[in-house]
Amino acid sequence: MFNFQSAQTTASSAAPAPGAFQRVGISVAGRLMLEDHEEYTCQVTDMSPGDVAILCAGRPRMDERVIAYLEHIGRLEGYVLSVNPAGFVMSITATERKREKLAAQLTWIANKHELGLPEDRRHDRLTPRQTRSEIVLEDGRRYACRIMDLSLSGAAIDIEIRPALGTPIKLGHMRGRVVRHFMEGVAIEFSSVQSRESLTEFL
Repeated sequence: MFNFQSAQTTASSAAPAPGAFQRVGISVAGRLMLEDHEEYTCQVTDMSPGDVAILCAGRPRMDERVIAYLEHIGRLEGYVLSVNPAGFVMSITATERKREKLAAQLTWIANKHELGLPEDRRHDRLTPRQTRSEIVLEDGRRYACRIMDLSLSGAAIDIEIRPALGTPIKLGHMRGRVVRHFMEGVAIEFSSVQSRESLTEFL
């Protein structure tokens, strides 16, 4: 199993030197915005906690600031390090704590087939624009969470607690149950298939 923590070298600054981290090949979809406020769909081909290679129709300039929203990962921002015919490589501006979290997320993405996460979900995964939310348990307890992955039939959330498998849970206005635990949090299966309209508060 790939362990991203062991692949990275020591780097504590918000803007590490090129090559300070080892990138790993992943396939993650998302959206990004360039400095002219134009938005594009994009695809990550490889990434580290310090930089990310992106396929995109947009053509930014060297050193241009970019904001990206990626599935499973959330919001990133940084500056263009290099441009190629298919896309570009951008740095990731982040604190050391954020880089540690990115390392854990990348480990999860690289190994999710081994961790038993729902690859066979019946519906396409969507990229949430609003990732901050909360879950509510049956007894009324509420816990803040971050939506990593969302579809019409379920979600993966980043959360500190680990409710037992089968625990009824409410995410926003959607009811479901906990079906898996993984490194960053839990996977939820909704009680019924949602419509896209019912997910508009997140998209």
